Amino acid sequence: MALSRDEVARIAELARLAIPEDRIDHLAEQLSQVLDFAATIQQLDLSGCEPTVFAPGDAELRKDEPDGRRLTPDQALAAAPAGEDAFFLVPPIVENVNP
Repeated sequence: MALSRDEVARIAELARLAIPEDRIDHLAEQLSQVLDFAATIQQLDLSGCEPTVFAPGDAELRKDEPDGRRLTPDQALAAAPAGEDAFFLVPPIVENVNP
């Protein structure tokens, strides 16, 4: 599935990402490849696979990950468009709703 420049620009806008004009074509190509790969995976017959065969529920995940790769709350908030105290500020989705 080939994405157009306009579609990539709209995705970037929705994700609040600033993408330089000279990178949009390359990004469109990469995102198109990801979508094509996802379409290929959707065609696989997985009827014989148990849902948790590759990730048991009791598995401890990412214990080997060094602590240096994790963002501190301040680092995460520094990359956000808006934040207050230790929270991300996001635009309201639903306004003036009375229960």
